[in-house]
Amino acid sequence: MIKDQDAEFHVTDSDPTWAETNFFGFFNAEHKLNVGVYALFRPNLGVVSSTICMNSGRAVTPWEADFCDLRSAMPIPTPRSLLDYKLLNTLHVHCLDPNRVWHIGYDDQQGTRIDVRYEALMPAFDIHDPEMDPMCGSESEAGKFAWGTAYDGHFDQTGHFKGSVAIRGREVPIDCVSTMDHSWGARPERGKPNMSWLHAHFSKDLAVHGIFGFDQTRNGVELWLAHGYVMERGRIVGLKAGTGQVERPQERYPEQLQLQVTDAKDRVWKLRGRALTTFPWQCWPNMISFNSLCAWEMNGLKGHGEVQDFFELPQLNALNSVESTRRPSRPL
Repeated sequence: MIKDQDAEFHVTDSDPTWAETNFFGFFNAEHKLNVGVYALFRPNLGVVSSTICMNSGRAVTPWEADFCDLRSAMPIPTPRSLLDYKLLNTLHVHCLDPNRVWHIGYDDQQGTRIDVRYEALMPAFDIHDPEMDPMCGSESEAGKFAWGTAYDGHFDQTGHFKGSVAIRGREVPIDCVSTMDHSWGARPERGKPNMSWLHAHFSKDLAVHGIFGFDQTRNGVELWLAHGYVMERGRIVGLKAGTGQVERPQERYPEQLQLQVTDAKDRVWKLRGRALTTFPWQCWPNMISFNSLCAWEMNGLKGHGEVQDFFELPQLNALNSVESTRRPSRPL
């Protein structure tokens, strides 16, 4: 069970790879604008990295997006607190009610800013609580998935984002249901398995969130469920089974998705997703997430949500290289 104190930093040993993260993702579906606000703290090193990304098109490089501000090795502000911090990149996150209400602010002083309030629509979903997560309770290998050790502590939560952003002076209103998360655990910069982190939101009363694994050698075509939930009128119904299929015609961006998940009440939910945008999120060194803001359909309902598919760069190097046995030999 996630407690109020889990909104703060957690006690660690001296492991330099220990990390704590905040992620807030929200969008304006009419403008096809997807926004990601991320901070990754490494308390034992005294540094924090942060990415502020806004994208409304088919970006395949970071400089094709509407806006990117990627920072690394900023000092963690003192006194150290995840309840209220302001970084050198001007990102200001203020937790007004632990694990329930946050305000997110940012202003690059060049016309790009964020002024958004998030309010939870459900309790925090703990992927390590068997009473909340049937996959965890099953003690299956899939249910033990914790993204290596990065998700040794982790919760996801669906909520309402309201406010506005500006991109070099262009104002865009924000009023959407989306999903945030908070993680803590050892997070080395190499060795993470592949992961698809995705969500689909249909109203303030209905959303589906899932963490899936996939085999990169088959281009991540088949998804298997690790954790997830249906949020229904503020209540959590954990997912106990699920599969998915993904089409990736351009690089490894998810373009078309089909999901079938079963919740703890034995209800089957079938979803179809279609990408509206693409963006390569460089969340930390050696890791890239192929992101798409998707339009979703489920049982005649229409919604929106983001898909984030994670690959490590050395893994992509290997996948994209020509096998040595196929390389033409050079004449002596």
